Amino acid sequence: MMQELEQDPFLCPDLGELPDDLSEYLNEDCLTTIDTDVLFGDPWFSYVDELNTSSDVGKPADPPSPDGPQQRQEDKLTDKTNNRRKRQRVSRIQRRTDENTPSRPKRQRAAGRPKTKVVETESTVSQGSEPSSPELASHSTTPQRVLHLQPSIRFITIPEAPRYHVVQTLSLSPPVIRLPISNTAATPTYVFVPATSPPCKHKLPPLSPVDGAVVPVQMSSSPPGSLSDTASKAMSSPFASPVSPSNESSNCNLSNCKEGNHLQSPPVLDISETVREYIQEAKSHMNQTCQAMEEGLSLTSHYVDVEVSQREILCSGKNTNKSLDKEMVLIGNIDQRKSLMGCSQIFEGLNGNKPIRYILLLGNTGMGKTTLIRKLCVDWSRGCIPQFDFVFLLDGKALTLREPNHSLQTLLLNSSSFAPSCMDPEAVYSQILAASKRVLIIFDGFDEVRDYETLLQTQEKDLVTSLQKDTKGQIYTIRQLYSAILQRVLLPDCTLLLSTRPRGTANQLLRRTDSLVEMCGFNHIDVETYLSRYFTDPALRESALDYLKKCSFLHLLCWNPGLCRLACLVLEQAKSLAELPRTLTGLCHQVLCQKLERDNGITHLKTEVQTEISVPSVEESQTHPSSSSHTRTKPRSQVRTRSRTQPARKATKQKKKEEVDGEDMSGVGRDANGREKRELLTQLSSLAWEGVKANSSILPAGRTISAKLRALGHRIGLFLSYHLRRRQVVPSEEREEKSRGKRKGEKMENRGRTESGGSVALDDLILFWANPFLQSYLAGVHLSLSRTVTDRIFQQNLPFQSGPKWRRRCHREELELTQRFAVGLLFNNRTELQRLHSYTDTASRDIVNSKQALLRTHLESLSHGDLSPAQVLEACHHVYEASFTRSDGNVDIASTTLVAHLAVNLPEVVTFHGVPLNPSDVFTVQNVLDRGRSEGRSFSLDLEDSVLQLSGLRALVALNNINTYRASIADVITLWEELEQSGEEELLQGSVSKFKIHPLRATQVCHIEHLAKLVNIHMQKKLSDSSSQSDSIFSEGVPAVKELQKLDFELGPEMSPLALPKLWELLPGLQNLQHLDLENSKVGDKGAEKLADALVSLCNLEILNLSQNCIGDHGVTKLAPTLRDLPKLHCLSLYSNVISDKGAESLAVILPHMRSLIELDVKYNKLTDVGAQSLGASLRNCKQMKTLRMWNQCIPCGVFERLQQQDNRIEWH
Repeated sequence: MMQELEQDPFLCPDLGELPDDLSEYLNEDCLTTIDTDVLFGDPWFSYVDELNTSSDVGKPADPPSPDGPQQRQEDKLTDKTNNRRKRQRVSRIQRRTDENTPSRPKRQRAAGRPKTKVVETESTVSQGSEPSSPELASHSTTPQRVLHLQPSIRFITIPEAPRYHVVQTLSLSPPVIRLPISNTAATPTYVFVPATSPPCKHKLPPLSPVDGAVVPVQMSSSPPGSLSDTASKAMSSPFASPVSPSNESSNCNLSNCKEGNHLQSPPVLDISETVREYIQEAKSHMNQTCQAMEEGLSLTSHYVDVEVSQREILCSGKNTNKSLDKEMVLIGNIDQRKSLMGCSQIFEGLNGNKPIRYILLLGNTGMGKTTLIRKLCVDWSRGCIPQFDFVFLLDGKALTLREPNHSLQTLLLNSSSFAPSCMDPEAVYSQILAASKRVLIIFDGFDEVRDYETLLQTQEKDLVTSLQKDTKGQIYTIRQLYSAILQRVLLPDCTLLLSTRPRGTANQLLRRTDSLVEMCGFNHIDVETYLSRYFTDPALRESALDYLKKCSFLHLLCWNPGLCRLACLVLEQAKSLAELPRTLTGLCHQVLCQKLERDNGITHLKTEVQTEISVPSVEESQTHPSSSSHTRTKPRSQVRTRSRTQPARKATKQKKKEEVDGEDMSGVGRDANGREKRELLTQLSSLAWEGVKANSSILPAGRTISAKLRALGHRIGLFLSYHLRRRQVVPSEEREEKSRGKRKGEKMENRGRTESGGSVALDDLILFWANPFLQSYLAGVHLSLSRTVTDRIFQQNLPFQSGPKWRRRCHREELELTQRFAVGLLFNNRTELQRLHSYTDTASRDIVNSKQALLRTHLESLSHGDLSPAQVLEACHHVYEASFTRSDGNVDIASTTLVAHLAVNLPEVVTFHGVPLNPSDVFTVQNVLDRGRSEGRSFSLDLEDSVLQLSGLRALVALNNINTYRASIADVITLWEELEQSGEEELLQGSVSKFKIHPLRATQVCHIEHLAKLVNIHMQKKLSDSSSQSDSIFSEGVPAVKELQKLDFELGPEMSPLALPKLWELLPGLQNLQHLDLENSKVGDKGAEKLADALVSLCNLEILNLSQNCIGDHGVTKLAPTLRDLPKLHCLSLYSNVISDKGAESLAVILPHMRSLIELDVKYNKLTDVGAQSLGASLRNCKQMKTLRMWNQCIPCGVFERLQQQDNRIEWH
């Protein structure tokens, strides 16, 4: 027999010491003896409340209270006294019916007893004494009552018998108190089994009890039939199933994350078996479908594990037009190495344990964002990312579909990429909503930041309200659902990973982003690893790697993983070093030609096979006449007899004639096929240009694409298809029918599944370009070689346009690549150009000559001094593509004039400040600068914050016509150390003497740290403590430090306190410093005292700006003696500090002794008329002073006007 009121999956607290005889506790008078403080103060009850409030799963309603409003008022009072009690603490069923019965006072907790009690995990069996007869009789006459507590307690009666054995379980749900119930025939055994399992550590019991091991609930409960079905379900442990082998690694990673200093996973709620099966099926399906990288490549065999860089965002105040490429903190190569992290660390917070929910993954074209996302999906399927139960991949290409056909449930379970079929979508969707913190949603396929910014615009209130209700009958467009997820209207606690390219305005996106992660590309080791996995033949691998190392520019292009793949395609067919391309245009041209030739071979082979089948030989036609022929044929016996008597000579002549005719026919077929393919190629280039103009890789849906064009694009790998499934979720009735094997074909058709690869009407098919480089290359073909592109249109789409209209236009990567390809094609070999169009030689020559002339005129008319750093870099790429794209090895004279013109007209100071320079960029810049040497030009380079590799820095510094250069201090010091280790003293001497840091603008803490290291080298006069080879080079110190005259400390009030201590240490080494700007650096009085000690060594200081630094009277008093002794100080600003009259008097004392000071600014301090008059009186003794600004609201206007009348050098502003 069992009395139960409510299921409770949690454990029982310590109810205090229980006597051997528990029968008295069945009396309602005795129930009050339970210490409620112990009962409700146990952490298990609060843990229940927390999970109940955080879970969206419905709870059974409490029984109605017979006392009505009075009881509810008592409940409210109870809630007010203890906020932790979110569930009712008082029973709503049992109330005292006899008011005259005296109540027993509550038993007080024993002194020294802890509030909560944890019982050791061991088997506990307590046997009580039999109840006395009077007590039993009293219970027989008393109405049966139920103890109602939260959490509920079940009373189970087990007869005394040897076959019953009670063993405590770790996760006994619910805990059991066996108490006697009245009117029972046999005397029961009373056993109290306390709970001991700690929270959030779910231990799985073994399948059999051996040697006192923990037993599953089903084995320690009553025998079958003794409990109701509800009780059996309630006592089943939610974690009683053994772990499958596929989950072992996941569980292991979970424990490691909790024990180590890694990101802790969100709490795991109870997951039903159906949902668990779906998760396992999703992992298996994702592991299979995400393996494919490109044609013939897979993640398992070809993926190279690269690191990503954690980037920071500048705090630019009220800037309302934030751009990603401008707002990211610019760092050097060494600092970037420090910020590298593995792919598994993407979901960890910046400060270690803090979770992040909004991650932005950045990377230019071909950098491998999609491949990395696939790798993350595979890692999740293998249990390497255990903090997520669900991972959904949403593709930006689906935004082209504008019909409202989806709800959030169908979007995630049906339309997300790599999602398997869901047989119980209601249960899975409920789990997603209940545990949204364990959901990862990845957005991929967005070409630029602008797509996200559009989705982050505020939606209508009615739409937001409708989305929040999440009514199953409501359907929305994909754009509306994407926008609601990104704006946290739907699934606000899920983790979002967004991939895009780092260009364009990102005001809304940067406000929401928690973490900024950037793809870093391949280094030389990654390139060799990729080639070793691509070429399985050792001989071919060695040959390809040797060719690649000898072709410098092609090797540098492999920094981009997408271009590395194209280079492998070319290396696979290369037979000599001369065949390899030397430009990006040449690389894409060769790849496209290889694809077309391969397709021609396949098409020609198919044609030959069809010809052999459809046009049989003479003997076959004579011996096997066609059954479909309408001509009368001779009997087979006659034909056979005649063919045997024919002379062999006649048969030979006939055979030769057929071969000649066949060759002629095949030649005509090849010509016709070539013309048709060139026409199709022209159409492809037109489609590519339309996509570049629209900044989209998706082919326009309204554009009619012929079947031949579509087939060609698929055959040569230019097109890919994206199937967006729109099948509806499977209702429960259909699932039952499927389990019985009924109407299988009809349901498969209704659901619109495309697993067999066939096209289904309910699926949306989106066609898009497979490779962005080949799309831009074909767009360049159209721009440079098409008749439809007039001279006017061509001029409008040339780079470096001037005017406000073009300045506002966003510089898109696809358009820049297209322009670069167009320039390269115009100066390519004319024979190669014939393969790209179907025009005659004369027409093609006229088109190319006309556009070449327009391009030369445009480039030569540029004002190179007005070009931005990014435009200077792009100009270097254009002239390089024009000079070296020819495949015959010759150099076009017209193209060489472009290089010479650019080298001659570049400004003397060439700056790439803030522009990331990849290895191929450095190569093209080096080509132009080296050409300038032959033209008698010399340059100064600004490479600060350009993130160029040390090999690129070394190549540029080694040029003889480089007078000076600026770069990251950390990168330069590392380069010096490498040159010293390699023994290149001459290059080391030149790199040390050419290096400049004046003027220095410190915007990050690392800038001050690197400057301190450089000053230390300058003071010690050697590169390091262990080095001695370069002592002669550093015997006079570091010239850059000696020549530093201006230092702007611009870290702001938040970051400045982290760098100020290091600044006070290095300042004495900057003996030639003339201008020190510490505005808004939160120096304070303590910092002013430290600054006073450092200023003693700065005898050449002329300008000191200490504005907005919270310096008070104490700080000024400490600074005054040092300021008086600075012989060259002529400008001092203490604007907007907290200096009062006492500080003003300190300044008034030293002013007559500062012979070089001509300007003092103490505006917006706390001076009163007393302090102002003191400074005014001191000013009369300072004949060299020109300006004194000291107005603030504490100075009466009359006093200030009178001071101005006495001395006109006193100014308001």
